[in-house]
Amino acid sequence: MQGDPTKARPILVVDDDADDRMMIEKALRKEGVENPIRFLGNGEELMDYLKRKGDFSKIEDLWPCFILLDLNMPRMDGRKALLFIKADPEVKKIPVLVLSTSNAEEDIMRSYNLGANSFIRKPVNFEDLLAMARSLKNYWLKLVELPPGNSLAHP
Repeated sequence: MQGDPTKARPILVVDDDADDRMMIEKALRKEGVENPIRFLGNGEELMDYLKRKGDFSKIEDLWPCFILLDLNMPRMDGRKALLFIKADPEVKKIPVLVLSTSNAEEDIMRSYNLGANSFIRKPVNFEDLLAMARSLKNYWLKLVELPPGNSLAHP
């Protein structure tokens, strides 16, 4: 079990909706998740964060526990970001959990075909969001063995 070593590793939440980001953080904290939570608004920001470019060039975060990735965002959507992540040998092992309002079979199948580790429909009420946060905590932060928590390489 992963346990305490994951505490310093951040969770990346990539979503352009500020209300969704706030509710996700509130649910994770209410469920006792202590990891840093990093919020990014689109796939371009995610790529810059993972590659330590631009505004993220000085960040010294450890390898993320996982990425919660929205599909529909401006500039670079989650589908394209997922494609880039899973094609990059440096970051492809980071678990990517698609979190979307979509229930379209095409979005679900395409996400898995691009290498998503999970596809989760965004909960519509806070109680369901708490249940999701509890499941994420118990599975991704306690049960599974994640790739080593090294710092992401600077270019």
